Formats: sequence, structure tokens, C-alpha cells
Amino acid sequence: MLLLLTLLPLALAAFAFALQWRGGMRDPAGASWPADMQRFPGMDNSPLGSSSGGGGSYFAVSSKSSSAGADCAEILGRSASSHGIQLYRGWSFDSESSITPKICITGSTSAGLHQILPWLYYHKVIGVSHFILFVEGEAAKPAVTSVLESIRGVKIIYRTKELKEKQDKSRIWNETWLAGFFYKPCNYELFVKQSLNMEMAIIMARDAGMDWIIHLDTDELIHPAGAQEYSLRRLLLDVPDNVDMVIFPNYESSIERDDIKDPFTEVSMFKKNYDHLPKDTYFGLYKEATRGNPNYFLTYGNGKSAARVQEHLRPNGAHRWHNYMKSPNEIKLEEAAILHYTYTKFSDLTSRRDRCGCKPTKEDVKRCFILEFDRLAFIIASTATEEEMRNWYREHVVWTDKDTNLKLLRKGVLTRIYAPMAIIRGLKESGVFTSAVTSAKAQSIRKSSSMGLENKESILLANVTAGQSALQGGHEELQATVRKILEMVDAQEEAMPPMSPPSFAELTESALS
Repeated sequence: MLLLLTLLPLALAAFAFALQWRGGMRDPAGASWPADMQRFPGMDNSPLGSSSGGGGSYFAVSSKSSSAGADCAEILGRSASSHGIQLYRGWSFDSESSITPKICITGSTSAGLHQILPWLYYHKVIGVSHFILFVEGEAAKPAVTSVLESIRGVKIIYRTKELKEKQDKSRIWNETWLAGFFYKPCNYELFVKQSLNMEMAIIMARDAGMDWIIHLDTDELIHPAGAQEYSLRRLLLDVPDNVDMVIFPNYESSIERDDIKDPFTEVSMFKKNYDHLPKDTYFGLYKEATRGNPNYFLTYGNGKSAARVQEHLRPNGAHRWHNYMKSPNEIKLEEAAILHYTYTKFSDLTSRRDRCGCKPTKEDVKRCFILEFDRLAFIIASTATEEEMRNWYREHVVWTDKDTNLKLLRKGVLTRIYAPMAIIRGLKESGVFTSAVTSAKAQSIRKSSSMGLENKESILLANVTAGQSALQGGHEELQATVRKILEMVDAQEEAMPPMSPPSFAELTESALS
């Protein structure tokens, strides 16, 4: 018995060791792949592989480690640290013709590369293949656009005089749904500009064969929770065919420090949307969640949306889409969300102030800003000292009370989301962003040596000209349809502006009525 009790554990341990041992054994799964290159679906156009292959995944693994190392060093550059995350080395961010659905993001931005590159590559990771970016300000500088234009699937549209003249002839100016925002400054002007850009992006997305289009700002990330995998493509693939529009409720960043430098990698706490909370929780903790601010969210609370690219599609403001010929069939997602990183940096107060020339009075700010918190922030940034501004920022924006934070986290009003942070940190530490910059510089040097300045400028303007032609063509093509619809409809539904979540007073009024 003693001998049996001694030998049995030893035999089991030896058996377990044999099962886990990998040394020197041929991997049967790898035997079916070619010896020179182990390929996975989705490797077309990868710099680490040939142009042939299927679609579906994003990795290629070379069987020759020395060759793979050289290619990675050439394409991605050195890692931020030798011990950094290597997950995204060798990742192919190129779009695949065989992968469906094809998703396009469009947006208007004046941000710099430090914000655009993490935003862009994060969405590439979760399945977005095309980007149509309307740039101005910092984003339109050659140092920025040369990098963005070198990334596959990115189309840059400059806000030139010619583009403005084309958009001044848009059918939108003759319709009523956006009329309430015309000829007003600041946020109203931006809202109209975004709608005109979205109209143009629809035509470009349709010509590119896109299945879905989403309007997104560069301070917003899509959080595709609820899908079988962390993938926007997987999420939209599961949407029924009869659905025209998918609404993503937005979550708002809840910063815990006033010295945030990189919101995408430093912020993990978010306030949930009203649509994702039980009503008794939302209204029961409304006062604690609002913290003396005008509304539950600092800025908008009505989310963003994705629309199927189809005939007669049009924007309905920056948050929704519509159709000239029908009322879109829409669904609202129960888990996925838009993560809105708003007022995450103290400098956001002054940057918003500097973009608007309105007077810092309660009456004039109503003419310039749609949401109440933006009005208050503009007045504070225009009239207070820096110390007063920082104190106001800590009181109204920064979540410094740990007991309140813990309580709201336990109740589900606040939540921690780490996936975007982890993905962007991985991309950064793998050298993807620095590689994009160095690769663009190398391309610029090669182009400068092989062509004159005039040819270079014509290439930079090619996308703008193509986009303007598409807008003009779409305008002429839809004129007859638009006139017919305007004759049939007496009044069109107004564009959906950025809206705050419902307040307790609004709920009471609704119940009484």
C-alpha cells in the first residue's frame, strides 16, 4: 500500500509533464502550412507577405525569424521600450476586399497627430477599413496630412475655397430639417459644417463600396461590447438585414485627475448612458451623479449612429442619419457604446474658448453654444483667472471624491472600461505610431527627389478634387428626387442636435402630462 501511494502521484506528475512538454516535438497544426510562410486569412497587401490570400484575420507569421525581424524593424520601427507589448508587431492594418461588412468612419477634425493616430489605428483594430476625414487647422498642416495620406484606407478632404463653394450649392440649404442651425456662430456653424461633410462622405462611401458609415469625432471611441468578440465588424455583421440604422448610446469620461495628458491611455472611468441604466438607479442617484452641473452629462447624451450605405441616405445632424424616401428602421444597442472623452484635459477649457468669438454673457453664449455646460465653461474660461479656472474645473469636471466614485461604481452609474486603453497602449509600445510618421517622411523624401513641386501639389489635391466631383455628381443626380420629395412632404423632421439626458424635472413633467 505504501509503495502504491508513493508511485501513483509520481506517475500522475510524469503524465502531466508529458502532456505539457513542447520541446522538440513537431507541431501538427503547423505541418499543413507552407514552410516558407505561415499565412492566416486577411493577409493581402501586408508588408510581411505576398498579395495573395483570404480574408478574416490580420496576422502573418514568418517561419524565418530573422526575415520577420528585419521586416518589422523596417515597417514599424523600434518599439517604445525593449520590454514593451509586442502584440501589434506584424499586424496588417490594410483593408481586405473579401472582409464584410465594410465599415467607413467620417469626421471633421482640427486635431494633431497625437490625437488622430491613436483614434484611427484603434478603430482599424476593431474592424474599420476606411476613413474620410475633413481637416482644417492643425489637422490640415502638411506635417499631419502627409502622415495621414500615407495610411491605407484614409482619404483627406481639405476645407478649401473650392470645397466651400461646392457645399454652398448643396441641396441641404433648400431644405428645412437643418434650417434652425443656419447662419449662427460657433457650435451651430460646426453642426452645419459636419452635416455638409457627412453628405459628401455618403457619396464617397457609396463609391468605395462601403456597407456602413459612422460619423465620429476624434475624441470619441467605439466600444463594441456585446459582440462575440471585441470587433465592430462582428457587431454589425449580427445586425438583422432589415435594420437601416444602429444607435450607439454614449458614455462620458469621468476623469479622476486634473493633469491628464493622454486621455485614451489614462482614462478608464466612464459614466453610463441613461439608456443603459434602470430608471430607478438613474433618477435615484441623479443628484450625486450630476454634482451640481446643469445636466447628467457635461455635453451630449443622445449617442451616435451607424447607417447602412444605401440610396437616398442623408445626414440628420451629426448624431443621426435619415433617408429621403423612407423612415429608417433603427435599433439601439444594449451594451455597445460611444466613449466620449470630453473635457478630459484642463486645456480643453481655453481651446474651446479660443475657437469662438462670442461675448462671455449669458445671453450671447446661447447664440453660440447648444448645451448649457459648454456655455458655462466658455464664460469661466473667458472671465476667470487661471487659478479660478482650475478650481472650477476640479469642482465640476474632476471626480476627486473616492467614496462617491466607489458608490456609483457599485451601483452601475460609473463603470471601468480598459479595452481601448490596453489596445492603444499596445499600439504605442509596438511602435505603430512612430512607424507611421517615419514611413511618411521616407515617402516624402522619395517623392521630392522624383517629381517637381507642381506634381506634388497636384497629388495632395487629388482626393479633394475627386471628393468635390463626387459631391457635384451626387447633387445633380438627386435634384429631381429631392424636388419630388419636397412636393410630397409639407414639413421635414428637424435635424437631431446634441441633447442632454433627461432630467428629474423632465420626468416629473412627463408623468403629470
